[in-house]
Amino acid sequence: RYDKEDRGDLPVLSSHQRGRGNRTGRGGGDSKEWYPCTKLGRLVKDGMIKKIEEIYLFSLPIKEAEIIDFFLGSKLKDEVLKIMPVQKQTRAGQRTRFKAFVAIGDYDGHIGLGVKCSKEVATAIRGAIILAKLSVIPVRRGYWGNKIGMPHTVPCKVTGKCGSVLVRLVPAPRGTGLVSAPVPKKLLNMLVSRIATLVPPDRPQPSATSPRLLLPRLPRHTLT
Repeated sequence: RYDKEDRGDLPVLSSHQRGRGNRTGRGGGDSKEWYPCTKLGRLVKDGMIKKIEEIYLFSLPIKEAEIIDFFLGSKLKDEVLKIMPVQKQTRAGQRTRFKAFVAIGDYDGHIGLGVKCSKEVATAIRGAIILAKLSVIPVRRGYWGNKIGMPHTVPCKVTGKCGSVLVRLVPAPRGTGLVSAPVPKKLLNMLVSRIATLVPPDRPQPSATSPRLLLPRLPRHTLT
């Protein structure tokens, strides 16, 4: 406690600087710094794990979405596949909530799908993005035929089933494209960033003076 003589040395505070601690205003108090809650998160933040493939190699469960952001944050793209209302019958009537389906991928062999239900659409989408990051998995790519250029398809026939839905992936030649239904095509498009070219980059391109382009045109024979 200070006396009146000692208070002359204290700084004079204005009206907006007195009391209420060190507040930062509305909406500015939350910091975006990541504080890991799991041992895997602490190893990632400390730089002990260099690649995300090291996590998949030992089948470690990912419990924090910030781990995916740490490795793939700049390349991840998300897309809302569907938003549908769902209802629950209660004693007071019907309770409506919104269910969001979000797909996420880096167009380089990593993809995830998240489903979240909430009272508001924005909250459902935000939660679905977090769940999609937690479910990101690597997808193996391979060749159809000779191993020329970059991998362009799945390495073998593979089948997956969820509920009553059966999905089968079959390798295809280079340049075929995605032959699929609209919804699976959106997911598979997030695996690769570009379609591999038909001619490898080390093979010379045919020029305008190529010998096969200078062949004489044969006359057409017409029937009389």
